[in-house]
Amino acid sequence: MGLNLIKLLRVYLFLVAAHSFCVGVGLSALPIEYFGFFGFEGYQGDFFKIQAGVFHFVVCGAYIPAAINPAKNRSLILFSIFAKFTATVFLLLYALFAEMIWMVLASGIFDFLMGLILIWFYRKIFNKRMLRGV
Repeated sequence: MGLNLIKLLRVYLFLVAAHSFCVGVGLSALPIEYFGFFGFEGYQGDFFKIQAGVFHFVVCGAYIPAAINPAKNRSLILFSIFAKFTATVFLLLYALFAEMIWMVLASGIFDFLMGLILIWFYRKIFNKRMLRGV
């Protein structure tokens, strides 16, 4: 069971990395005129959307090595959990208290769910009993 969970975690982390990469490309490359579709009305300038896109590329730098070798990169899995829950707090607080943008709210919810799944994998794989078999 332990090896199957590690394989599933690897696939999951690659999917999380692919998601972040696609979001990074979208934020960096999509013209600002199209952001209204996602709930961002009246925004101008490219710096902050590109900065957010680059951030998504940076976190891919944690997700991919963690996916390649989860046992060797446990700290990157913990960083990934931290990144997902930091994003959750920021996005949900922003949507609820600063400006309700449907894409920000949805992103916060999905980051929360991705973080919960990462915690579940981490707890299942890296407990003492399973480590003996890995």
